[in-house]
Amino acid sequence: MRLSQILISTLRDDPADAEIPSHRLLARGGYIVKIAAGVYTFAPLMWRVVKKFAQIVREELDREGANEVMLPIVQPKELWVSSGRWDRYVNDGIMFTLKDRKGSDMCLGPTHEEVMTAYVNAQVNSYKQMPVNCYQIQDKFRDEIRPRFGLMRGREFIMMDAYSFDADVPGLDVAYQKMRAAYCRIFERCGLAYTVVQADSGAIGGAGSEEFMVIADSGEDSILFCRESGYAANVEKATSKLPDAPPGGEPKPMEKHATPDVKTVAQLEAFFPGWQAGRMAKTVLYHVTWKDKQKIVAVMMRGDLEINEVKLVNSVDALAVRLATDEEIKAATGADTGFAGPVGLPETVPLMADESLRDRTNLLVGCNQTGYHCLNVNLGRDCRMPSFKELRTARKGEGCPVSGKPLEQARGIEVGHIFKLGTKYSKAMGATFMDQGGKPTPFVMGCYGIGVSRTPAAAVEQSFDDTGLVWPGAIAPFECVVAMLDPARDEQKALAGKLYDELKAAGVDVCLDDRAMSPGAKFKDNELLGFPVQVFVGRKAAEGQVEFLVRKGMQKSECAGGDVKAKVLAALGR
Repeated sequence: MRLSQILISTLRDDPADAEIPSHRLLARGGYIVKIAAGVYTFAPLMWRVVKKFAQIVREELDREGANEVMLPIVQPKELWVSSGRWDRYVNDGIMFTLKDRKGSDMCLGPTHEEVMTAYVNAQVNSYKQMPVNCYQIQDKFRDEIRPRFGLMRGREFIMMDAYSFDADVPGLDVAYQKMRAAYCRIFERCGLAYTVVQADSGAIGGAGSEEFMVIADSGEDSILFCRESGYAANVEKATSKLPDAPPGGEPKPMEKHATPDVKTVAQLEAFFPGWQAGRMAKTVLYHVTWKDKQKIVAVMMRGDLEINEVKLVNSVDALAVRLATDEEIKAATGADTGFAGPVGLPETVPLMADESLRDRTNLLVGCNQTGYHCLNVNLGRDCRMPSFKELRTARKGEGCPVSGKPLEQARGIEVGHIFKLGTKYSKAMGATFMDQGGKPTPFVMGCYGIGVSRTPAAAVEQSFDDTGLVWPGAIAPFECVVAMLDPARDEQKALAGKLYDELKAAGVDVCLDDRAMSPGAKFKDNELLGFPVQVFVGRKAAEGQVEFLVRKGMQKSECAGGDVKAKVLAALGR
C-alpha cells in the first residue's frame, strides 16, 4: 500500500492535554483525533493497529472453542434491574442512560453480562449443550468522571468481552484456565511485558478475579509483587504480613486526657511521648450507600496503617462509600472531626475494625468528645466489640503473604481482566438449565475482558523513544516501510518498487512511502510513526545501496538492495 493513498496528518507539537507518552505520540502521529473529552476518531493507521490486535484476540479465543457473537449496545433497564446492578452503576455515575420514545429507560452498554446471560438462557436448555463460551469485540460506553490519557481512559472504547457457561464449578475452573492461557498467548504474541495479578472484582462481582497488567511507569494501577514466590496483586486486593507494632501489655485502667486541638496521629505522637502510632487506633467515619439505605459507619484502623476503601465497600456489600463530612461526623458522634472513637460511640453507628486491632490491648483512641482522647482502651471492655474485617492497604516493603520477603511495587496498566462469576448473575436473573437429574439449575459463569483499544496504547507506553513510537511488529500498522526520499527520481522509484514487491511476496506487511516530502521531513515522519523496520532509498539508489533502520534502538546501517529481504525478515524474527 502506498502511504500517499492513506490519510496521514502528523503534528509538530504535542497536544496541550496530552499527559502520557501514548496520548502524546498517538495524537502527534495522527493516529487518533479528539472529537470530545474521552472520545476519539481512529485514523487509518490506528485502525490497522486495532484490527491486528483484534485478530490476534480472535485467533486465540477461537483456538479455545469460543464463539464470536455481536450483542446490542442499547440495553433495557429491566435486564440491569434483574441482576441488581442498575442502582450501583447509576449511583457511580458511569453509565450513559437514555429514554426511548415511549419513555422506557435504556442504557448504552458499559459491559454485557446481563445481555449475554439472557441470550444464553434463551438458547441453552440442557447440560448436554454445555460448555458454552461466547465473546464479542465491540464499543463500550462509560461516562468517566475525568476522561484522560487518550485511549487509556475514554468514554467510548473497544473491548473484547467473553462469557463462559458451565454446569458446575469444576467446569468453570476448566473454562477459566483455558481463557487464562489464551490471554497469556495474546499478550506474548504482542511482545508485551506483562504480569498477572490478583484483583478486586469491582462492580462486575464474582469470586476469583485476576488482572493482566502491562508494566509501565505511567500506569494508573499500583502492583505489589514478590519475585521469590511469584505473588502479585493490585493494591486494591493485595495482602501482606502484618507489620509489627509495640506490644500493649496487660490491660490497664482507661484514662481520659484533654487533648486540645490534637487531632491527627502525628499530633498525638508528639502530645503523648512514648505512644507510637502502632499503639493507636484511629476511627474514620464513612457515609455508606446501599441499594435501599444510607448510613454513617465507623471504621477503626491501627494508627500506622491505612484503610483500603475498595476492601471496605466489598466487606459491607455497599454500592459506594465516601468520607463523612464534618457536619455528618458532628451529628453522628457529637464531637468535631479528629475526636471520633469507639468509647461512647452511639449504638446507632455501626462499628467495624481492621484485623490488625484484634486482641490489641491498651489502645489510644478518640472518645467522641471534642478536645479529648482516651489511653489504655480495651475493645469489648471500655467500649463495644467491633466487627473485624480485612480492611488494610498493603504496602511496599511489608512481608509477602506467601514467602515473607519484602514486597516490591510497580506501576501497571490493566489490559485484561478475568472473573469467576459463579452463579451471581444466573441466580439473580433466573437463568437455568436442566441438570442430569432433570432439575432446573443456575448456570455457573465466567467473565473475561480485554481492552482492544487500550492494549495498543499500553504497548506504546512500553515502547517509545525521544523521536516517536516504536511499534511491536505484531500490531504495527505496517511491519516495514520502504521510503523513497525523492519520488521524482526514476532510479529511486525503480529500486523502491522492486524492494516493495519482493517484501510483499515474502509475506511482509509492507508499505511504500511515496509522499512528496523533503528527505529530512520523511526521516522524522517515519521515526514518529514508528514502523518496526524502515528502508530508505535515496541518493545511492543508482548504486543499489539503501539505508536500513531497525526502529527499536535506532539501529542504522547501509546495505545492498539484494540483502534487504533477508535483513527485514531477520529483524522481524522470521
